[in-house]
Amino acid sequence: MRARYGVPLKAAAGIAAVGAAGVAYAAGFEARSFRLRRVTVPVLPRGMRPLRVLQVSDIHMVGGQRKKRAWLQSLAGLRPDFVVNTGDNLSDTGGVPEVLDALGPLMSFPGVYVFGSNDYYGPRLRNPGRYLIEKTQGRHGLNGNKPVVGAVHNPWEEMRDAFDAAGWVNLTNTRGRLKLDGLELAFTGLDDPHIKRDRYERVAGGPEADADFSMAVVHAPYLRTLEAFTADGYPLILAGHTHGGQLCIPFYGALVTNCDLDTKRVKGLSTHETGGRRAYLHVSAGCGTNRYTPVRFACPPEATLLTLTPRA
Repeated sequence: MRARYGVPLKAAAGIAAVGAAGVAYAAGFEARSFRLRRVTVPVLPRGMRPLRVLQVSDIHMVGGQRKKRAWLQSLAGLRPDFVVNTGDNLSDTGGVPEVLDALGPLMSFPGVYVFGSNDYYGPRLRNPGRYLIEKTQGRHGLNGNKPVVGAVHNPWEEMRDAFDAAGWVNLTNTRGRLKLDGLELAFTGLDDPHIKRDRYERVAGGPEADADFSMAVVHAPYLRTLEAFTADGYPLILAGHTHGGQLCIPFYGALVTNCDLDTKRVKGLSTHETGGRRAYLHVSAGCGTNRYTPVRFACPPEATLLTLTPRA
């Protein structure tokens, strides 16, 4: 017996079974298969001691995610020199207490942070097929500097106040510093370019001459921000947002990045060059997903321990 369009019913059933198994794997196993990426980046001035930086990103916390919370709490055992949170902590309007519970042990270490769009606004249900088509067509973020129409506002101020109270430095379109064992570390950050809240003119000017080391932080690695940071001479840029592509094809990689960054640099360490200058770029694949698309395939959730070493 054949189906309406000439596909044997057994074959159709087999395809459906394979698809169901893939979704079950992507949602039930891989989305909860948390990993730690370890990266060495030779960016420090000569003679400076190595620094261990823990980057967490795109947590997208939803109520009841106990395994994710426990894994994030366990990262404090790495004892980093400082933590960089590159945003999108929320995917639930009531998720702030659980985010703070998950990050509580890490907040005992020095840290800096920026927010992403999902910290400000709750997620919306969208057709995944339409999402992929839009991204492959180059449609990203807001069309102009307009509010997110129909979006639910998250209580991000509570999270900001808790981070600030713990001593983490807010880098929302501003500069900040950490003092670490006699070292002066300078940071320049931007609000989320994905929803056009970035204001580079407020932080332009490049690294601070009296700091031992300067680096840049942003949630979404849009090219305009990478160009500006690199042209100003920052040796290292940390970002998140892409989820590493989230749904990847084995041996091929990501289909989309959800910004104008190319798919070859969707996650991990790469470089960016402009005007004769080069910066290292690390994009975290993050450890969560939008609550309406709780799947990952060929792209496990992650945090990254970066060891910054002196330049050769």
